Amino acid sequence: MVEKKGIRSAGALIRTAILVILTIIFIFPILLVFMNSFKSRLYVSTVPFAWPSGDMFVGFENYINGITSSGFLMAFIRSVWISVMGVGIIILCTSMTAWFIVRVKDKFTKVLYYIFVFSMIVPFQMVMYTLTFVVTSLFFDNVFGIILVYLGFGAGLSVFMFCGFIKSIPLEIEEAATIDGCNPLQTYFLIVFPMLKPTAITVAILQAMWIWNDYLLPYLILGSDHKTVPVAIQLAMQGAYGSTDYGGFMAMLVVSIIPIIVFYISSQKYIIKGVIAGAVKG
Repeated sequence: MVEKKGIRSAGALIRTAILVILTIIFIFPILLVFMNSFKSRLYVSTVPFAWPSGDMFVGFENYINGITSSGFLMAFIRSVWISVMGVGIIILCTSMTAWFIVRVKDKFTKVLYYIFVFSMIVPFQMVMYTLTFVVTSLFFDNVFGIILVYLGFGAGLSVFMFCGFIKSIPLEIEEAATIDGCNPLQTYFLIVFPMLKPTAITVAILQAMWIWNDYLLPYLILGSDHKTVPVAIQLAMQGAYGSTDYGGFMAMLVVSIIPIIVFYISSQKYIIKGVIAGAVKG
């Protein structure tokens, strides 16, 4: 008995050590970027692992130069707008679609469900050229139209997760609401949608991380005239005659990851709960 307990303790210690090592591996690049954001541009490439001190330390100068010299502030505001509106529309539309698919069981909804599932495995590179042509033809190549494009690409995973959770909601709850005089919209917004909170937050986190960090789609649709944060950072790397301000570049990276980290930390407790709930009967 004592031997088995010792084996379990040793196994737990090994797992803990592995998790600590993996945590360090994943966090170290972020710490390196943060550390270099306070160095002079001359020292970022020559001594990237050195702690910023003495002549290397420039305070918040890199942050000021990075934000002001590359149009980063407008790109940041544009990314916030696209991310917030895109995530909101994805959650609203896909949750209603999933509710319709689960409650209206016929051949049409079954085909519709499999179309959404199939869309998850279609790589973006496969459709990006035809998509750019269609989006431009429909005059969706702006900060409003790109939100609808994100709705199309994010619908597959969102509908799949919402369908799995809605199947676990007893139909009797909705029938009771109908008896009390609720119409379908009232039943959805007053009864069903509040119960979707764990899955909705999980979907919001996944979609926000994707939209905020996406580079290729905004670059193809909006171009460099209406750049988002990833596009602004990429263009900042393309300095004239190779004279890239790596200090400002690191500062922009730090500023760009702060919102998504804060959003993730504030909502992380819902991730596992929402994923499990959406997969139980999916």
